[in-house]
Amino acid sequence: MMTSATAGPAHAPALATLAHRAYRIRRFALRMGEVQGQGYIGQALGWSDVLATAFCHAMTYRPDEPEWEGRDRFLLSHGHYAIACYAALIEAGIIPEEELETYGSDDSRLPMSGMATYTPGMEISGGSLGQGLTIAVGMALGLQLKNNPAFVYNSMSDGELDEGAVWEAALSASHHGLSNLINLVDINRQQADGNSNEILGFEPLADKWQSFGWHVERVNGNDLQAVVAAFDRCRALAEAKPRVILCDTLMGKGVPFLETREKNHFIRVDPQEWQQAIAVLDENHAKGER
Repeated sequence: MMTSATAGPAHAPALATLAHRAYRIRRFALRMGEVQGQGYIGQALGWSDVLATAFCHAMTYRPDEPEWEGRDRFLLSHGHYAIACYAALIEAGIIPEEELETYGSDDSRLPMSGMATYTPGMEISGGSLGQGLTIAVGMALGLQLKNNPAFVYNSMSDGELDEGAVWEAALSASHHGLSNLINLVDINRQQADGNSNEILGFEPLADKWQSFGWHVERVNGNDLQAVVAAFDRCRALAEAKPRVILCDTLMGKGVPFLETREKNHFIRVDPQEWQQAIAVLDENHAKGER
């Protein structure tokens, strides 16, 4: 089995299928959150549409052969988003669904922060924020030198924009014309210390990336049609330059009582609230709401 990229905008049935897969990714994340009673659930819910597009629409890979040389690479720079990435890896068929019950437990292949030595499909050990893009640049350059047509996707948070290494990597990617590199930035405007843009202002962000020589897309990261179109444009672009998709997202997306929390960078909820969250997610999905 192999998932491969498609060209052009997705048709309505494809979008409906993708929406269902994004819902399943959210549901898997909530179930893992319930195992530990806490976690980076706000990010997982907000980032699920982007993950569904990456793993279920754009990327080429073999679920039963995670280290296949021809695969597109997905790097999780923000290692604390591991719960979201595991949910996507389960939906992609790379990790068995029953393993979600082991999340964060001793001897689990699903530690609370992403680690390549533990988890199939996890390309790097992320979590030291700001490092993913530097690794992605080296990986993309290596693939180009080997004439390997695979893409490298780097998933990162807006808080990582505080790190100088990100901008050094951005310059390097442009200098080397890394057209096989697609950087995905989650702009949810929250980090551990507060509002990301208030901790260190990063706007006008699109202009900054463009001035560094990147092709830039900025979309509502919870609008699947817009996200799919941005992925398609980035993959089809003929210019020898790296690409970045800036995704404005809503933390807790799909569960209203989590969406409206003032602080949901790291969520602890009462035991009964996990099932309430899943029930609300199920109900809204059944009604066609997202």
